[in-house]
Amino acid sequence: MDHRPLHDVTGFEIVGPFTLKIEFDDDTFQTIDFAPVLAGELYNPLRELDFFNRVRLDPEAGNLVWPNGADFDPSELHDWPEVAQDWANWAEKIRDSQPGST
Repeated sequence: MDHRPLHDVTGFEIVGPFTLKIEFDDDTFQTIDFAPVLAGELYNPLRELDFFNRVRLDPEAGNLVWPNGADFDPSELHDWPEVAQDWANWAEKIRDSQPGST
């Protein structure tokens, strides 16, 4: 079983459409374009840019959260280059399984 070190999000900045620059508790940063991974019941509402931009930092949980309860594991955000393709593949699979997709 793959165990990632635990990390907390300590800050973020919206730097573009669906893109956040995220700071972590070890003073590292990731700039993430979330557009490719926004699919499924929980994440699809984030495809509306105004809703996506309502992201907030939950300092108690050390995570980014949206009004509908959507969030991402902060340790996966920390290691995004290693997991981004898995997330994109998952989102594509979800979109392909929706009625009306081709």
